[in-house]
Amino acid sequence: MRSTLLKTSVIAALLTLGVAAQAAAPNPTRRSVELPPSADLAYDLAAQHRGFGLKGEATITWRAGDGKYDVDVEARVPLIGKLTEYRSQGTVDSFGLAPADYYEKRYRKDPTTTVFDRKAKTITLPEGKEPVALKGGEQDRASVTWQLASVARAAGEARFKPGSEWTFVVAGRRDVEPWTFKVVKREKIQTGMGELDTLLVTREPRAGGRSEGVDIWLAPDQEWYPVKLRFRDDERETIEQTVSRITRK
Repeated sequence: MRSTLLKTSVIAALLTLGVAAQAAAPNPTRRSVELPPSADLAYDLAAQHRGFGLKGEATITWRAGDGKYDVDVEARVPLIGKLTEYRSQGTVDSFGLAPADYYEKRYRKDPTTTVFDRKAKTITLPEGKEPVALKGGEQDRASVTWQLASVARAAGEARFKPGSEWTFVVAGRRDVEPWTFKVVKREKIQTGMGELDTLLVTREPRAGGRSEGVDIWLAPDQEWYPVKLRFRDDERETIEQTVSRITRK
């Protein structure tokens, strides 16, 4: 029982996509975006922690159209059930995705909601002391992957290439901070859909912070969908999601 609780707490923490200390956010950057078509994505999930392994499944429901978007992310493990659920919904503006609210529910934790009030130009963080100024272009921890994919689709492989860096401002439960993604390399990966050509994009954790590293494999031939994701913390505990099925809507 004790080992099971240890496993679930570790996975839930890893799936959070990082909890970082407050950092000064840079001014927003306007970029061209081209949103991927709506789709349901299914993933095989595997995690490692101090020799313990867990396997399960994850799903991402992505909807975009009529100037709006909605993304719902869930992860489940047999016998334990739902570990995490993240939801982001909002509109599309000159910066790209413009979240209205971000819902996060982790295993054995109360749900939280981060609110982006565009009239008041504030971001209310559920674990923050005061609202943060909303400048435009800010993402949440569910939308940022899709903002990245949307920027990549618009930029194309000629600009979204190894060595290039792309920074976004990301809000979570208690902070708003810059996330810089670096395009590392082109890579062929094995998935439940067969071998896919991808671009590996990495976000390294900040030195001295509590944030995790994030690796995202985007597939240009598959509408730039995120076909593999890996979240890793400072102790190299990891959780990995590899696509098994994409159903376009």
